[in-house]
Amino acid sequence: MPLNIVVGITGGIAAYKAVSVVRSLVLAGHDVHVVPTESALRFVGRPTLEAISRNPVHVDLFEGVAEVRHVAIGQAADLIVIAPATANSIAKLATGLADDLLGNTLLASEAPVVVAPAMHTEMWRHPATQANIATLRERGVTVVGPAVGQLTGSDSGPGRLEEPEVIVRAALEVAARHGLDVGAPEARAAASASDLDGVRIVVTAGGTREPLDPVRFLGNRSSGKQGVAIAEAAAARGAEVTLIAANLEVDAPGGCRVERVSTALELRAAVLAAAEQADAVVMAAAVADFRPADVSDAKIKKVDGQERMSIDLVRNPDILAELGASEHDGTLLVGFAAETESDPERLLELGRAKRRAKGADLLVVNRVGWSHGFTADDNTVTVIDAHDRVAAEAAGAKTSVARVILDLIAERLAPGTGPTTKDTPTA
Repeated sequence: MPLNIVVGITGGIAAYKAVSVVRSLVLAGHDVHVVPTESALRFVGRPTLEAISRNPVHVDLFEGVAEVRHVAIGQAADLIVIAPATANSIAKLATGLADDLLGNTLLASEAPVVVAPAMHTEMWRHPATQANIATLRERGVTVVGPAVGQLTGSDSGPGRLEEPEVIVRAALEVAARHGLDVGAPEARAAASASDLDGVRIVVTAGGTREPLDPVRFLGNRSSGKQGVAIAEAAAARGAEVTLIAANLEVDAPGGCRVERVSTALELRAAVLAAAEQADAVVMAAAVADFRPADVSDAKIKKVDGQERMSIDLVRNPDILAELGASEHDGTLLVGFAAETESDPERLLELGRAKRRAKGADLLVVNRVGWSHGFTADDNTVTVIDAHDRVAAEAAGAKTSVARVILDLIAERLAPGTGPTTKDTPTA
């Protein structure tokens, strides 16, 4: 049975891409109703949207009053997709404003909502927009993108609307996760709702902390966002996910078995135990290379006249290298390499050298710095395969990057193409 999908279009230059979103959903067999804002119609005409959706397009809040259209559309929806979502529309959605038909439709619906932001980089990074996005995520709204790339004019950066196929795929994944029938087999395949069904994946996320005393530690700036995005997306695609969480700054996703750790040694113990029956291990956590040789049981006090303090550090185990050096037939090892190198070629060389040293089957290289990589909502990565070739490149929201990484994992775990699923031990 086809889904009743509402596609909201707001007034941004990327509105033309919404036509492809609508078309793809219609071709997948769904009943699509477009609700544009008045501003959106300045970019894409009503006849185009009606021809592509095969349904009348309504805009005016005071049309169809007798049939209570301003709430009927939302009540009938199985899924709502807003693409593009401008900064203004995101702010209205976060605060519950309903001064047009789209706003009323959203408030009148209990359907899952997918939002694909599109705006200039400065607008996307503005604290107000980030706060509004955080509010929507807390309410269960799925945010797809934005991507990093060319914007209007000569501008470039995060804020570009994700490609239509990415938006459609994410929307159908959300629908499947809510128990909705996404349609024909080809539509299910497009949604990748179950291509990891039954696959056991271990994901590490966050940053380890090495204590100096009861109140201080050596740590790093990893928030865990990328690892959490991978774990959440893997669970949505049917995987049995164990998330080993090291001091996350974000909420752990539902649908995963979560094991919380703090130090590198705790992370190592948890990973080695979980990896024994894993089909894939994704080491996205930032693990401390060194730890204090001695940990004080009491707070370390400064001494009068003391100007310097030295800390003796000892090396932590290299967990990924340990896994790579061990017998791991049937287990795909995916490592991460966070580097500050700004030269793309040199960055790639560092990644290849690290992949060989670690014995990883895939290595995800991402550039980090004071203002990008760690703690940010977007990421730019290059994935290197076991032959040191570039297997994929991805830029955009960490949720979008997660999908690219999982696509590569799914390809390599498919029968006859890579590591095979381990047999479940019997008692």
